[in-house]
Amino acid sequence: MAKRSAIERDRHRRRMVKKFAARRNALKAIAKDGSLSNEERFQARLKLAALPRNSSPTRVCNRCLVTGRPRGYYRKLRMSRIALRDLASRGQIPGMVKSSW
Repeated sequence: MAKRSAIERDRHRRRMVKKFAARRNALKAIAKDGSLSNEERFQARLKLAALPRNSSPTRVCNRCLVTGRPRGYYRKLRMSRIALRDLASRGQIPGMVKSSW
């Protein structure tokens, strides 16, 4: 099980990303617009840099929903390989059986 603080930090970052998503996208569009003057684009970049760092989507870490583990994460299932194997061994995932040969 991951540290509670790490899991909560990641949840907080996800909330921040959702809160500032529209503002970030608008500022990025202004900064990339070639028809605007350089001064307007520069001001948009400064406003973008003034936003909280945790509002950037790249700071969000994929974590297992069951254990909070950051590594060995399957995006499709939103859980780690260890949690997946544990649930499959207990028969809690329909259609999945532990392989043996």
